[in-house]
Amino acid sequence: MIRYCVLLLGFWLASLFTIDAQIRKAPAYPLITHDPYFSVWSFTDDVTASTTRHWTGTEHSLTGFIKVDNKIYRFLGDVERMYDVVLPATEDNDYTVKYTEQKPTDDWNHIQYDDKNWKEGLAPFGDDKGVVKTFWKSNDLWVRRSFTLTDNKMDDLYLKLNHDDNIIVYLNGVEIYNTVGWVHKFIYIPIRNASSILKKGKNVLAVHIKNTAGGQHLDFGLVKERKFDVSKDLLVAKQQNVEVKATQTTYDFSCGPVDLNVTFTSPLILTDIDLMARPVSYVTFTATSKDGKQRDVEILFNASTNLAVNTPSQEVIASRYNSSNLSVLKAGTTAQPVLEKKGDDLRIDWGYLHIATSKNAASKQFIVASGEEALKVLNKKIKAPEISHRKGKQMVLSTILKLNTTQSASSKVLVAYDDIWSIQFFGQNLRPWWNRNNNSTIEQQLQAAYQDYESVLASCKKLNETIYGDALRAGGEEYARLCEISYRQVMAAHKLVQSPQGELLWLSKENYSNGCINTVDLTYPSAPLFLVYNPELQKGMMNGIFYYSESGKWKKPFAAHDIGTYPLANGQVYGEDMPVEESGNMVILAAAIAKVEGNAAYAKKHWETLTTWTNYLVESGFDPANQLCTDDFAGHLARNANLSLKAIMGIASYAMLAKMQGMQDVYEKYHNIALKMVPEWIRLADDGDHYTLAFEKKGTWSQKYNLVWDRVLGFNIFPKEVAQKEIKYYLRQQQQYGLPLDSRKTYTKSDWILWTACLTGNDEDFRALMLPVYKYALETPTRVPLSDWYETTNGQKVGFQARSVIGGHWMKVLDAKLKK
Repeated sequence: MIRYCVLLLGFWLASLFTIDAQIRKAPAYPLITHDPYFSVWSFTDDVTASTTRHWTGTEHSLTGFIKVDNKIYRFLGDVERMYDVVLPATEDNDYTVKYTEQKPTDDWNHIQYDDKNWKEGLAPFGDDKGVVKTFWKSNDLWVRRSFTLTDNKMDDLYLKLNHDDNIIVYLNGVEIYNTVGWVHKFIYIPIRNASSILKKGKNVLAVHIKNTAGGQHLDFGLVKERKFDVSKDLLVAKQQNVEVKATQTTYDFSCGPVDLNVTFTSPLILTDIDLMARPVSYVTFTATSKDGKQRDVEILFNASTNLAVNTPSQEVIASRYNSSNLSVLKAGTTAQPVLEKKGDDLRIDWGYLHIATSKNAASKQFIVASGEEALKVLNKKIKAPEISHRKGKQMVLSTILKLNTTQSASSKVLVAYDDIWSIQFFGQNLRPWWNRNNNSTIEQQLQAAYQDYESVLASCKKLNETIYGDALRAGGEEYARLCEISYRQVMAAHKLVQSPQGELLWLSKENYSNGCINTVDLTYPSAPLFLVYNPELQKGMMNGIFYYSESGKWKKPFAAHDIGTYPLANGQVYGEDMPVEESGNMVILAAAIAKVEGNAAYAKKHWETLTTWTNYLVESGFDPANQLCTDDFAGHLARNANLSLKAIMGIASYAMLAKMQGMQDVYEKYHNIALKMVPEWIRLADDGDHYTLAFEKKGTWSQKYNLVWDRVLGFNIFPKEVAQKEIKYYLRQQQQYGLPLDSRKTYTKSDWILWTACLTGNDEDFRALMLPVYKYALETPTRVPLSDWYETTNGQKVGFQARSVIGGHWMKVLDAKLKK
């Protein structure tokens, strides 16, 4: 009866998202993806419905227009928002304000208020002495900023604001913004009826900010949105279809008498790391006449110089030049602060963006101040600027391609980023993998990418088919689609470099979390993808952690959590250790590598370290103390039953590795230790029809995803009935969009669901747990690169996006590979 109900559930879920699947293929669509900095997405199903964005949500505008017989259609992106400064924030210019930390009288926000007794300070205010100009540590701050206007007609006025925490903002005594919470970057808030609030002459912006938790910060200004006089005759191409494959996103448009196909290709071929590391993506345009008549077709492709800055206020220098048979546009900040910033919600502001195409009469490249100016060039209203160098902010790199055709014609642009220096590794700056020996140039990489175009696309097609086909055979069509939309997100959350010791480093960034680099509990969930297709990349995720311990820089008897904050890998920054979590992760993954490769050579290289970590698991892992695990957002937990499973799996993994090296006595010792823990685990975790979240904590439950290795790696030390009982219980706990992580909340993690779905090895169990995750991916109202942490009741993102952990979606493929 249970199996029958599971099948009915699968059919019901499939019917629910059949219609939606025709419209939505992903929560967000990867366009240009290479690494955590070079990453451009469309956050809407129709690519013309929004400005393209960096995975953080900041606008990284790519726009595309097609001119067909003198009619212009927009087929890519929306107009990028651009602002002119009315009142500068500190990234625009320094400014001073009047302030007090003592509560003023009620009229403090009015123009006529006398603030002569208030202090004067330089913005920004806050508690980070490395960033702020005026230190502020009290609970409340009142600020007044006076300014003079000769013209108060500003209907497109915005408050530019960066605040931490709760804030109320007044303009001339009128409340214009009030919110509880905080942000970590500038936001732009439209000011309604600004012209009626503003005065000719003196005006006052007044702010009350209250610190409630954590850090504190205040910086603000006023900007006016720049309006563009785009032709009223500009049309929007009709998007007919979008397809997402592992390495490509393809759009089909109808543009009057012409069909247009646009394909974004990022050749992240994980079986070919040299190609994977080449920082070049392709955008291919193919125009086809619907009726076979001659059509005059031109493509305009614009890339904002904002792709090369952290914030739009940074000055950029752009240039145009020729390299061999390519025409190239290049842009980067004038400041070039190489590896000076670290953190999460940041974009690269060093190195250079490059847009290249064939140098011939059918193409034209130029630098303009705005997309509007580029459209005027396309429309023959002005000539293309001839200047080869230009300084400014928010400029546009424009390329026009002629595709005159009676049947079909194609052309392409290459989009690349040369970051020059990629990572700092324990004090030493490292170049990107493609230039690790400092013997290549970006021009050579562009040339190779142009010449290899056909072979690269063939390799992409092959990998697309492999990713889809392997997942299809392992778990069905919906599972295959889920893997397709996950692939580039996983790959682009890493950076490939070579360590000073000559080892490959495949370093993750903890996106939309805390920005850590090489976090072990990101390495662990993402491992299945790399174990299936390239274990060398899996080793590259572990080499830095092994070096950290074996160099003596990390002296504790368990594995570190991370090695820094991206892109500075100079040692752990996370404030609290996760000793059982990270040690178990590293030992298990060493065993998984050995299982995939059929030898324990990698483990042998690090045997002393693995022994230290395993002994720690023996001593402290079975009944864990009150500590964090990888699901640290859920808080501390003592006697964590799933974390205990990780320790047992780690000890069993070490035993397996010893056996593979012919160390029979070591194998028997540690295998028996793990074996003896099993009945005690069952006794302590048993709660009748399931197993508890924490030992002897009746009435609780949790996903026991760590148990998956018992079957996948062939330890088989737990009775099969343990996993079967858990799955049977889980199927009764499922919500609309998946299985909650545990009994404390209804939120979940998609990577862990896909691991949990593999516990029994039964295909029906897998599909019953997987299908709601796919339904979530198609229906989530949170339109960002796939979030792994979401609410099972409504599909809303709880936190995180664009993270590498969804490499865990490949656990079923790994299971299938190891069972061959």
